[in-house]
Amino acid sequence: MTRFETPRRLLFWEGSAKRDFMEFPLPVRKELGVALFVVQVGGAPSKTRPWKGLGPGVYELVDDHRGDTYRAVYTLRIAGNVHVLHAFQKKSKSGTKTPKADVDLIERRLKVVLERYRLTRG
Repeated sequence: MTRFETPRRLLFWEGSAKRDFMEFPLPVRKELGVALFVVQVGGAPSKTRPWKGLGPGVYELVDDHRGDTYRAVYTLRIAGNVHVLHAFQKKSKSGTKTPKADVDLIERRLKVVLERYRLTRG
């Protein structure tokens, strides 16, 4: 590696996250796609904030478009790589709270990724 190259983290999409992400409006895909690239090269995009409830190393990217909110939740817990756990449009009618189904899905996918990594590491 030359001194001008930046080591890049690998990007993994869990479950239906990539398919769901690709259904976002194009401006949102571009914005969050660039943000995910910044994460891959070790940066912290301004749209990143910690995801509460699952401990350190889990974050969300948030973008608003035409009155709708879109999120991509990812973790950096596994060997420093980026695992996108879920991508979804927030549709909660009750304030800023994330719907329980989305929270549960993120938690399940994180457990699967952590277990898969544990099994491959011996």
